[in-house]
Amino acid sequence: MPAKDQAKRAWVVSVDMGYGHQRAAYPLNEIANERIITANNDQIISERERGIWQWSRIGYETVSRLKTIPGIGKFIFGAYDSLQAIAPFYPFKVNARPNLTVLRVKGLIKRWGLCSSLIDYVKKEKLPMVTTHFIPALAADYLGLDDVHCIVTDTDINRVWVTDKPAQTRIKYLTPSRHAAIRLRQYGVPEDRIIMTGFPLPRENTGGRDQKVLKKDLAERLPNLDPNKKFITAYDEVLKKYLGETRAKSSHPLTLCYLVGGAGAQTEIGITIVKALQKKLCAGEIRINLVAGTRLDVASYFNRELKALGIDPQTNSGVKVVYALDKRAYFAQINQELRTTDILWTKPSEMSFYTALGLPVIIAPPVGAHEKFNQEWLEHIGSGFVQEDPRYVDQWLYYVLESGKYAEAAWHGFMNAPSMGTYNIEDALFGKAGD
Repeated sequence: MPAKDQAKRAWVVSVDMGYGHQRAAYPLNEIANERIITANNDQIISERERGIWQWSRIGYETVSRLKTIPGIGKFIFGAYDSLQAIAPFYPFKVNARPNLTVLRVKGLIKRWGLCSSLIDYVKKEKLPMVTTHFIPALAADYLGLDDVHCIVTDTDINRVWVTDKPAQTRIKYLTPSRHAAIRLRQYGVPEDRIIMTGFPLPRENTGGRDQKVLKKDLAERLPNLDPNKKFITAYDEVLKKYLGETRAKSSHPLTLCYLVGGAGAQTEIGITIVKALQKKLCAGEIRINLVAGTRLDVASYFNRELKALGIDPQTNSGVKVVYALDKRAYFAQINQELRTTDILWTKPSEMSFYTALGLPVIIAPPVGAHEKFNQEWLEHIGSGFVQEDPRYVDQWLYYVLESGKYAEAAWHGFMNAPSMGTYNIEDALFGKAGD
């Protein structure tokens, strides 16, 4: 689908690896020249390059799922995760030296031609290039392109995101958090090549620069998150100031959304949640969305286990399995479901940034070093809670609800996490209107 405004067009590039990088690209569809290009499997990519990418993707997804195997699974994942390790944040010091992974990626680009098809293709029209994965951005830099932007998709990143000579980089980094911006400075990226934009969130969930949809949905959500009105009563004037209106009652029942990541890990937690909350589901006190994404195996598992519990998601309005055949359809579907979601339960992936929509997050165990930092960020801004034992969610979920803490967490997400990333990225690419 071509860009809506011909004056605002960019080469938008992502990769098909999990959901995170494509989820970040999805809101930029309106500025994408021709289409969002997937660097590892688009029609323009050579078979040789596809083979290199395929090895990386299969390795990531397989190792993520192996983590759940007792004993050997943790060992294998630990070895893989060490390659993604991120140094301690303190003491702050600039260390621009490239590590082995940086040099390996450079070799794949310069000697083996990784991303060469992509770079040759985008050279046909001089437009800004914005990527949601570091390898296409690095390739553009190493192969001489100017006007290259790279969206950082986690709160902290490995040294591999930056070239071997960071002081000379052509890349402008668009970061989701202050922490990521400081980390890039530690890696030697000049300050004028770093812009803190926030993570790109869906336009249909923010509703434009005035946040019309976001504010409306948060106002609808708060009564469900604060049944005893503890937070709402204490902050009534503040809520009216920022949201414009408050609700005495939500138009939908309390809704919990459990998301399985792109690698399909932690699927069993979703069914454990349903088992624990089954009585409340039958009573109509809560709704649960089990999000399988584009993984048919996960959707089949959910449907099979739900039927074993006597629940048919086709006829039971209390439980829904969210599944789509392709990622674009999945993103559209989950974004719609999030409008009536009250609590998000997910591992701390890129979905952590969706707390900016006014969503409290129950944090499932992180998979990888970057997700551990995302978890710390959620806890730091006050919108995330590490999950308790899912077998007893019927007890601890309502204990926290009665205190008003989930409502407070939703508010912290709204106030402390940037929600205008999509529009700030457009400004970074094309300049602000009127400039």
